[in-house]
Amino acid sequence: MPIHFGQEEMAGRLDRAVAALRERELDGLIMFKQESMYWLTGYDTFGFAMFQALVLNAEGEIALLTRAPDLRTAWHTSMIEDVRVWADIEGVDPTQQLLPVLADLGLTGGRVGIELDSYGLKASNWIMLERSLQGVVAYEDASTVIQELRRTKSAQELVYIRRAADLADEAWTVAQALAAPGVSEAEILAGMQAAILGGGGDYAGNEIIIGSGPSALMVRYTSGRRALDADDQLTLEWAGAYRRYHAAMMRTMLIGDVAPEHCRMHEAAEQALVACEAAIQPGATLGEVFDVHAEVLDRAGYKAHRLNACGYGMGAVYAPIWVDWPMLHHGNPLRFAADQVYFLHMILLNSTDGRAMTLGHSVVVTEAGCERLSRAPLGLVTA
Repeated sequence: MPIHFGQEEMAGRLDRAVAALRERELDGLIMFKQESMYWLTGYDTFGFAMFQALVLNAEGEIALLTRAPDLRTAWHTSMIEDVRVWADIEGVDPTQQLLPVLADLGLTGGRVGIELDSYGLKASNWIMLERSLQGVVAYEDASTVIQELRRTKSAQELVYIRRAADLADEAWTVAQALAAPGVSEAEILAGMQAAILGGGGDYAGNEIIIGSGPSALMVRYTSGRRALDADDQLTLEWAGAYRRYHAAMMRTMLIGDVAPEHCRMHEAAEQALVACEAAIQPGATLGEVFDVHAEVLDRAGYKAHRLNACGYGMGAVYAPIWVDWPMLHHGNPLRFAADQVYFLHMILLNSTDGRAMTLGHSVVVTEAGCERLSRAPLGLVTA
């Protein structure tokens, strides 16, 4: 059985996945998303950078085709019993070795879904796979089958996410203690990462984002570190990660003298975040919550400086990014439901004045609304 989940939970996931296939009238599913593999079987690896595929049929049978370095990882971390290895040989086409897997699972001549929207299926591999599947199965895009099942979290998943949120808070505590004029971003970054790993956490799906001065507006990780000026701004976006489950946070803190405009930006971001939390409840749409965020920031005069999304799902995700589906943007018709987890981020980036202000944390949807997963206050932090 998987090392992080019990037999009853995994059996329930398998039943739900099989029911989803039958509802879509699919005989099977070929998975390339590592998130899907982890959710369905517990298989935990970064080996998806090379060709691998997990196949599930509508009878609940599973087989994995992977490379030799991941054979023992599959044995150790997952409930997969049928693990097959394709050999690294110059000119090999691993998709040809998927055909016996499909045949053994009774899928030859059947109707099969494929996770086309996946980092694990790069274009060159899809060209080979498409050629190999011709005349073998009828196929269609089924990228969302497991994705939709993953959105609502089990009790054990929520335990892991809450621990991830604790680690995120601990990293923020370290960042506040370290940030001061003359301190290198490297020291802050090292301290935050140490807090997460030292607390038993994992590397997150992407790097901790850190930027000061002009880089505070980039909200992306870039290489190279600088020391904080006497008067500065420092934007941080990070996630605690535990058993691959993430809980992200975001803050812009100010160093030295604080400009009144920065205070106004923070006030607007805080009002928008609180308003979004109040709008989240089962049945509300993701688009409606985005519109609440936009209305608050636009009314405060920051329409030109806000982004076109204000959050996204949180879960067990893999590199290159911890963003999980779905996104909070205008018009998104998906509805919130209890036990779903989202990262809400209020981001203001004024390129004209060179000022940034961000504020965000993760929340879990409850039957009555939503609950903050962070214990950190929302007030403006200065050093």
